[in-house]
Amino acid sequence: MSDLPDESHPEGPYDRLSQTPMPKLSNTELSRFIDFIEKFEEETEDALSLSHGYREMRMMLHIMRNHLAGRLTTPTSLADASGLSYGTAKRGIESIINRGLILSRPRTKSGKTVSLHPSAALIEEWEAYANRVKSLLGGICSMEPRSGPGSRIFLRDAVEPSTGISPPAVLSQRLELKGGLRVLIHADPTFMAMHNLKRQLESVFGVEIKNKAKSIDGLRQEILANARLAKSRYDIIACDLPWFGELGSQEMLLPLDQLLKRDGKDLSDFHPMAIQSSQYAGRQYGIPVQTTPELLCYRKDILEQEQLEPPTTTEELIKVARRLHNPGKGRYGIAWNAARGTPLGHTFSFLMAKYGQPIINLRRISGGYDFQAVSGEQYRPMFLSDEAFRACEYMLDILNYSPPNILEMAWYERAKSYASGESCMAYNYTLLAPLFELNEKSPAWGNTGYLPHPVGNHGPPITPIGGYALAIPSNLSEERVEAAWMALQTLTCASLSKLYILNGSLVTSRFSVSQDPEVSAVSPLIDIVDGMARKDILQAWPRPPVPGITEVISIAGNEIFEVLDGRRSIKKALSMAQDRADRVMRDKGFY
Repeated sequence: MSDLPDESHPEGPYDRLSQTPMPKLSNTELSRFIDFIEKFEEETEDALSLSHGYREMRMMLHIMRNHLAGRLTTPTSLADASGLSYGTAKRGIESIINRGLILSRPRTKSGKTVSLHPSAALIEEWEAYANRVKSLLGGICSMEPRSGPGSRIFLRDAVEPSTGISPPAVLSQRLELKGGLRVLIHADPTFMAMHNLKRQLESVFGVEIKNKAKSIDGLRQEILANARLAKSRYDIIACDLPWFGELGSQEMLLPLDQLLKRDGKDLSDFHPMAIQSSQYAGRQYGIPVQTTPELLCYRKDILEQEQLEPPTTTEELIKVARRLHNPGKGRYGIAWNAARGTPLGHTFSFLMAKYGQPIINLRRISGGYDFQAVSGEQYRPMFLSDEAFRACEYMLDILNYSPPNILEMAWYERAKSYASGESCMAYNYTLLAPLFELNEKSPAWGNTGYLPHPVGNHGPPITPIGGYALAIPSNLSEERVEAAWMALQTLTCASLSKLYILNGSLVTSRFSVSQDPEVSAVSPLIDIVDGMARKDILQAWPRPPVPGITEVISIAGNEIFEVLDGRRSIKKALSMAQDRADRVMRDKGFY
């Protein structure tokens, strides 16, 4: 059967591939489209520094695409992409390099082989170009909700281009690190996103990256073991925020103050509590890479079905958990950290804070407690306080409305219980929220509400802060420090923080990243945490970064586990915890 002319179809022109009728454009629409093509050409010429004699558009497309995908670009591959003869393409590449749009970076010490990368100027040009074209497209046409060749084009008003954080540019000089960049990280979604971006980060740094991931307790043990070596095995280490008191006081980390001052680095874009938590004795030892508060997550759909309001006090939470608890249907009230040791210790310290008392005798100040200038009796553990007793009573109450394996639950297990639909509520760090915020198969996807910790004394809401900061071991070889410092700054910069979120993380320590349109569109949780940071709801004193706190939390998690397991009274467990913790703090010479 021969092809019929388009006009022979009564419905209008046909798409030759799909053989479906295409809607006929009105004269006005066709005129607008022609105007668009003219403006498109003008925008391309104005926005991009193109020399038209060398087919530079093809080369720029190739190098930008490779940069965003973390693929290597060489002079040969760029010449091939141009479609020109090698000699002509080489002159074109040299022209672009001379105009500062492409960086040529040696791949070896001899400099005989190089890799090519878009400069920051070229990346900015392409971002501006994309926004200008987006604005033009918004002004000329939009598509109907249904997609495909049969979709109508219709007129609409122009829209303003959105602004956001640019993709990361490569370093102008590759890092000089023999054996590559060695990084010790925590096994969580943010650092897994960093690991998944390994090829792109290696392109940024110009060296191989060697990541080693550990669980939270394993990470601390590895940091302590590394500190005992003559020379550090790692250039950069990820530290849980409460560890900075211990690691700073024992001089295991390199102070960053002189480097920050020398390079004029401004830390005002970071959450203030994250910056304060990565200090000790007034010195900065780390740069935050993620802020992850612990929030109460709850199923909005289930609470609405049961005509229940989200709980804001401990009494309300117990009542809601009781109403939602239905083991016969495999549904439980609340999931939380009740596993022996560090997980339960964290729960206990946060619950004490809900009743208004830190786990050690910190000095009260406006808005909370002082964890930065701690001395003497302020280090004394507070296991014999009324608040500690009430925290234990509360745990026994919610134990009745928890999953049957609650005494084995730590951070991941409680998040998984909530994500699977088993638990209707959960105390959960936002770093594990991708299990349900980014998983459409989870019953909690799109159905989750977030609140600060319900308070025990009807006081102001408190959200305990968690997270990690990157630091440099103090025993790192001197010749590696400058390169490690450059890598640390880059790994914590806004453009990479945005990239982590676009690749599976939901946490950042930077205000600017939370306000980026692409980032805030990923999940409503990002705006929620940003709002809490701006209102100073995020607090570090519930788990203060002071020396000895790790041991105190571990003691709490082991002694109080005996209460949950039914083998010891609250009074006896708290008395034993106080004796053990007192010995630890006295041995350290604090009082």
